[in-house]
Amino acid sequence: MALNWTMINPNRSPVPLPHEMTITTIDSGDLALTIPDSSPSSSSTAGGSGGVKKLKATGKVYLTDQRFIFTTDAGSSFESLSVPLPAILTTRFEQPTFGANYLTFEVKPSASGGLSAGTKAEVRFKDRAMFEFVSLLEKSRERAIYMKRQITEEDEGLPTYTLPAESSTVSMVGGIPVENPPSYD
Repeated sequence: MALNWTMINPNRSPVPLPHEMTITTIDSGDLALTIPDSSPSSSSTAGGSGGVKKLKATGKVYLTDQRFIFTTDAGSSFESLSVPLPAILTTRFEQPTFGANYLTFEVKPSASGGLSAGTKAEVRFKDRAMFEFVSLLEKSRERAIYMKRQITEEDEGLPTYTLPAESSTVSMVGGIPVENPPSYD
């Protein structure tokens, strides 16, 4: 099962999207997902049990200029997780008193991606500092959101132009004006 799926090569690395660039790769990471059965804002009488599904896996983390990708080792409860950077709603860098630093973030689910509203992810690294990764993720996420806004503004902001109606009284013969403009001394 893949969540917000990504295509994976035989060597278990993600297939890049067009014009996608990998920023960093971490070989040993843990991912814990908390997926609510129903939206946290809905009442229990509106349907859904209001419970949560918890998934944990060990694998590789890939950060690209477009996505956060996690591919699991063999035998995990899910195969991969792919989250477009603009779909990361909130991030939080946790520094517990006893234990290693970790990152939590909330995900806006994609349609038919296997996630629901209110999904939270927790990422931990075994042999790598978390602070550097969080910094890269935040910068990449901000840039992806900025680029998405720019594209949206370009698409909706420009009016449609048409050629102006013929307003000249100069008559043309074979593409050459019959009357020349006045001469200047």
